[in-house]
Amino acid sequence: MTLTYPEVGATLTDGHLPSGYAHMDRRVRLGSGPECFERAGAAVLSWAAQRGAGLTVTPPDAVREDADVVLRAPFLPGVRIPCRVVRVVRDEARAGFAYGTLPGHPECGEEAFLVERDADGSVWFRIRAFSRPGRWYARVGGPLARAVQRWVTGRYLRAVQRAAASSPRA
Repeated sequence: MTLTYPEVGATLTDGHLPSGYAHMDRRVRLGSGPECFERAGAAVLSWAAQRGAGLTVTPPDAVREDADVVLRAPFLPGVRIPCRVVRVVRDEARAGFAYGTLPGHPECGEEAFLVERDADGSVWFRIRAFSRPGRWYARVGGPLARAVQRWVTGRYLRAVQRAAASSPRA
């Protein structure tokens, strides 16, 4: 299967998101220091944002580039959300990934989940996305679909905040 949009990787740049889509860029401070960065990065790279938002991820393996996954949401019964991890980033200042939509996804576009460490040691969780309706029900449900997306994004942010605040297990 091929991705349903051509602007692969655009959510991982600091530039403008592609035109012709709705845009979203949210970020929340997680804390500071290398331990917070490591905890949050490990959480994001193990699907903690998605699971914490109530989604299931199949297969449940850790995030890896070029992997196809299907997300499902109990609040959207019968809806499959197929995605491909298009990039994984892991360096001293960023950890995370971006996934893009595959045929059958309700939307068309890309979403990035990034833990970022500023020069002062502050650690942030950032979600950047561009999307437009990809299925008839997403087009018909326009405002409702956007409201669900905002609600799920809030759940992603809170899930990673909880993971970053958790003390590491011995």
